[in-house]
Amino acid sequence: MNDLINRALLPTGLRDMLPPDAAYEADVVHCVMDVFAAHGYERVKPPLIEFEDSLLADAGALSAQTFRVMDPQAQRMMGVRPDMTPQIARIATTRLHHAPRPLRLSYAGQVLRVKGTQLRPERQFAQAGLELIGAEGPAADVEAVTLAAAALRTLGIADLSVDLGLPRLVPLICEALGVDLAALPDLAAALDHKDVSVVAALGGAAAPLLGALLQACGPIDAALETLSALDLPEAAAEERARLQAIVAGIRATAPDLQLTLDPVENRGFAYHTGVVFTLFARHLGAELAYGGRYLAAGREPAVGATLFMDSVLAALPGPTPPRRIYVPLGTEPSVVAHLQQQNFVTIAGLAPVADARAEARRLGCGDVLMAGAPVSAK
Repeated sequence: MNDLINRALLPTGLRDMLPPDAAYEADVVHCVMDVFAAHGYERVKPPLIEFEDSLLADAGALSAQTFRVMDPQAQRMMGVRPDMTPQIARIATTRLHHAPRPLRLSYAGQVLRVKGTQLRPERQFAQAGLELIGAEGPAADVEAVTLAAAALRTLGIADLSVDLGLPRLVPLICEALGVDLAALPDLAAALDHKDVSVVAALGGAAAPLLGALLQACGPIDAALETLSALDLPEAAAEERARLQAIVAGIRATAPDLQLTLDPVENRGFAYHTGVVFTLFARHLGAELAYGGRYLAAGREPAVGATLFMDSVLAALPGPTPPRRIYVPLGTEPSVVAHLQQQNFVTIAGLAPVADARAEARRLGCGDVLMAGAPVSAK
């Protein structure tokens, strides 16, 4: 018994997915991919593990979340993917570099990370997402946001909200005003924690603007009004204008989406170069999707969205048990096929049994085939 218990023990953050949850996850992923495909996104399938230098070429903080192993054949370090976006960018700029732009790609698969987080303690989980590569205008950002929301709505998740962020805004302000943000980790932490007093003390020439940005957090209308009143440096003002265009596009395409803004938010994997977004559902605290603008392989403008399938599944009511019917040994294949056409899951008997009803109940079947017709197994 102890040996069986030890064999079932898995590392922290890893788990077995059992019936019916594994099949349900596959069905949900399939539904999401159908939504993306209907809008022209073609599916690709990168490998689970690849050479470290290509996997992490432009991945920023992904490096700290990557499991590494030595390839015994090539004698080179390899990494297990902690996120699929950099892989899609690599495919786009290498294998598909001749394909016309904008290039629309979708993907689904498992990722593995060194550490979980407080919001997501799992270290292995499924992702499904889309990447729009080679499109620079705000319409591309709008498409990524609204398609991610459309996929969630198709699954039946309502009351969605989108939290928008501008991770480049604070660095651009600091750069323009001569404040070395990289040398002031306490200032960056104070911005993350919305600590007005510390920002005022450490922000130097940028302190007034940074303090004002902290007041531009919250529902989009009030936040944009506050943000629009600020006298921003030129590059930061361009970021603001792009945000305004994206908000207008989202409202025109999906007016029922609730929008909020956090202009000082700066988290994630540090490869984003423009507006970022997180999708939530009102009744669920965990983020359902995350995305934003970046440079694919450091060269092409791109925007993408990733759905975190563990959070998505937690927001759904769960699988509906199928109608299982026990089919005694010797039943004609045509009868079995007819039952399956009636949406029965057929469980074939592999040996004669004295009590077909009892055998059906033992195997978790609610029905049993008797005299050529389904009857209750109770």
